[in-house]
Amino acid sequence: MSISIVNKSIEAYVVTSPHSGGGRVDLVQAAGKALGLSTSVAALSRVGATMTDQSLLTVQSEAQRRTARIAGWWFAITFVTSIPALLLYQPLLKHISYVFGTGGLHAGGIALGATLEVFLAISGIATAVVLYPIIKRQSQSISLGYVASRTLESTVIVIGIVSVMSVVTLRHDVGGVDASNPAALALVERSLVAIHDWTFLLGPGFCAGFGNGILLGYLMYKSGLVPKGMAMLGLIGGPLIFASGIAILFGVFKNGSPTANALALPEIAWEASLSIYLIVKGFKPSPILASGSDGTGDQKPPVVALSPS
Repeated sequence: MSISIVNKSIEAYVVTSPHSGGGRVDLVQAAGKALGLSTSVAALSRVGATMTDQSLLTVQSEAQRRTARIAGWWFAITFVTSIPALLLYQPLLKHISYVFGTGGLHAGGIALGATLEVFLAISGIATAVVLYPIIKRQSQSISLGYVASRTLESTVIVIGIVSVMSVVTLRHDVGGVDASNPAALALVERSLVAIHDWTFLLGPGFCAGFGNGILLGYLMYKSGLVPKGMAMLGLIGGPLIFASGIAILFGVFKNGSPTANALALPEIAWEASLSIYLIVKGFKPSPILASGSDGTGDQKPPVVALSPS
């Protein structure tokens, strides 16, 4: 009996077997006996199945270690760019008189903040794109959802950049101390600032909570690529920051309030710890790191040479 025929016959028996109480090893043994194979062959099958089960946890390769490190640095860039950008925007966001030339720092500071947010948008997409070849082995559909969420988040961030730089353009072109219609300019300025404020909530708030928190947290938890306790931060922080965004929409509290900041802490801790872990250690041993892993994280069992009794 040829090796390929025996292997396919055992696979067919395992799939169609009515026995549900035993594991893979018991079914392989039963398949061997049903096909008229000797006891020694069944024992060989038992060894092969056991070796397959023991080999499911695969240590990261050098290429996968490099992927983890790159993803970690992209996550770090999101922190380095987001916080300073918000601080540089403060003269514009907090002063109604900015468009009249009395809003504090020069427009160069606003431009620097916008530049940082451009890199923030790029790094947001990059984190998902770099991780996708690995996490898609756990679930391709959820991984695509993660990439889409990060892309949408970056798009919303860019809309916020456009609104802020539009205020700078107003200041240069029709603003200043000699503006002919100050009331109208102030109204337009406040409208553009309001757009930025809402993009900050919808982008880094809703999208980050759903994408980085819920989707990526789930993928990392199920795959075991990072410690499960760490991944739980995402599974907890994502829903919290999402719920916080809904509360802000309904006016329960304001964005940036102590309550909103407290609800964002688990998500911040998740993203910061993930960045550090990927840079320092990479991925934990996981079934989905195996070169033969499919979309479910399982490996195909090797063909075992069997002989008829």
